[in-house]
Amino acid sequence: MTGTWPHINGCTRNSVPLDRRFRVFPELMQDPDYRTAYIGKWHLGEDGPAERGFEHYVSTDSHGDYSGFLISKGVAPDKANGRFSEVAISDLSIELSRPKFLEKYACEFIEKHQRDPFILVVAFVEPHSPYNGPLNDVNPLDEVALDATATLPGNEEIPLRYRLMREWQQAEALLDRERLPIQLFFGITPDEYRSIKQRYLGLVTVVDQSVGAILGCLERCGISEHTIVVHTSDHGDSLGAHHLFGKETMFEEAARVPCLIRLPGQTRQKMISNPVSHIDFVPTLLDLLGQSDHPQCAGKSLLPLIKGGTAAPNNVFLEWAPNRTKVKKGSRLARRRMIKRAVEESTRTLVSPDGWKLCLRDKDLNELYNLNEDPFERRNLCTDSQYAAVVSRFTTEIYRWQNATNDKLRL
Repeated sequence: MTGTWPHINGCTRNSVPLDRRFRVFPELMQDPDYRTAYIGKWHLGEDGPAERGFEHYVSTDSHGDYSGFLISKGVAPDKANGRFSEVAISDLSIELSRPKFLEKYACEFIEKHQRDPFILVVAFVEPHSPYNGPLNDVNPLDEVALDATATLPGNEEIPLRYRLMREWQQAEALLDRERLPIQLFFGITPDEYRSIKQRYLGLVTVVDQSVGAILGCLERCGISEHTIVVHTSDHGDSLGAHHLFGKETMFEEAARVPCLIRLPGQTRQKMISNPVSHIDFVPTLLDLLGQSDHPQCAGKSLLPLIKGGTAAPNNVFLEWAPNRTKVKKGSRLARRRMIKRAVEESTRTLVSPDGWKLCLRDKDLNELYNLNEDPFERRNLCTDSQYAAVVSRFTTEIYRWQNATNDKLRL
């Protein structure tokens, strides 16, 4: 939304209010003719996007517009504070689901402003844990494929923080077996992994249906050929890969996300195989809308690449700041001092166009993977002397990026 790095804007975890010094996309547009709306999940503080360039806001927070909608339909909050738990929401019918709720308001906004230029953000919560929803069985269980690493022994040549996450999640999975009818959050066995992924794919289908309805609304209003549509995600989900669930790692399953762009007048699809970054998201949209780049933006427009130009592929950088990693009580994976150090680690990662991935950390194990030869990231090559020159080369690139972006983290 801002075109800035987390270490610059300070939003290195959920629910951190975005500093007012940073403009968000509609403010960067600097075009008062556009009608603007933000509908759905907002992870930048409880105030929402009000007065941040968005004129209209519909919230899916546990105490916001969606909760009011459920209460109006006769659904009673299940929590003592009058809010709805994620488990309770996951048990609702498709007509009461969040994607359907967002679809309704998105279509109302489109219909109302079909003769105006507009910017509409629809931020779905799903697919997300708890892995449960109205279309759990839409994909046959025997057709659900698991990541190769989900059925192999757990790799120990990974950061201690990841191993601590895995240990805690497996302990929680055992508790889930005792207190829940199905595994809603974590699993241990391949059968549990497959069941969870089946339900995750059901949530993807719920979102797909609502995305399809919104695209259909553009068609009905006759503005589909005049509208840029972008579909992307803030993170992936491990779903048992590496014996992990959720995000918070640099593994491909969590860090690599789709980015689909449909342009007015586009007649055929095109796949861009080069790795690209969300840091280029806002500059690309500004360029597509005929606006000049803004000095706040750290990235650059991908429009030349989209239009088939010969732009040189670039390294992609990712960053991680200490968050809320949970640790199993009494863990014996390491001494308490080492555990405390590991959960406070920061990471800077580079993914190169030729398939190398280097993760440098200030307080935990570094990693190097050749994604072309080892797409499942099973062989950490960082300490292999055969690849010392590769590590040195990309370490220099990460330092150069840090210097250019005023990143003070010492690796």
